[in-house]
Amino acid sequence: MVYAWIDANVILRFITGDPQEMAEKVLELMARAEKGEVALRLSHIVAAEVVWVLSSFYKYSKGEIAETMITFISADGICPDNPALLIQALKDMADNNVDFVDAYLAAIARTRSEAICSFDNDFVKLNISLVIPPGTEKP
Repeated sequence: MVYAWIDANVILRFITGDPQEMAEKVLELMARAEKGEVALRLSHIVAAEVVWVLSSFYKYSKGEIAETMITFISADGICPDNPALLIQALKDMADNNVDFVDAYLAAIARTRSEAICSFDNDFVKLNISLVIPPGTEKP
């Protein structure tokens, strides 16, 4: 079997169908992945890029992004790094209306029973212990 790391532009062509010529080529690739001819590895950094482009350029809602990405991640032939963590971050992003990177960081910290150090109060929505840098606390 051939293993290949999949880039964000390939995933975006598959999800959006734009541009059509490239999307058709990706459909062929996905068919090969489903047959077990190729395994497409997915890094979290690429997933974050896809989330950002779907949100900023294609104007997908967080719920649409989570649903679409979870379906993609779960497809035959797709091999994400730590799929459970990635899926949890996508769900947390949509359920709590927070940025994907924040949801991902919280998911990592939660699995290790660790806190997050940040000025961002969105972490409170994610039910994670928040450490605010000293001298910056609000009165």
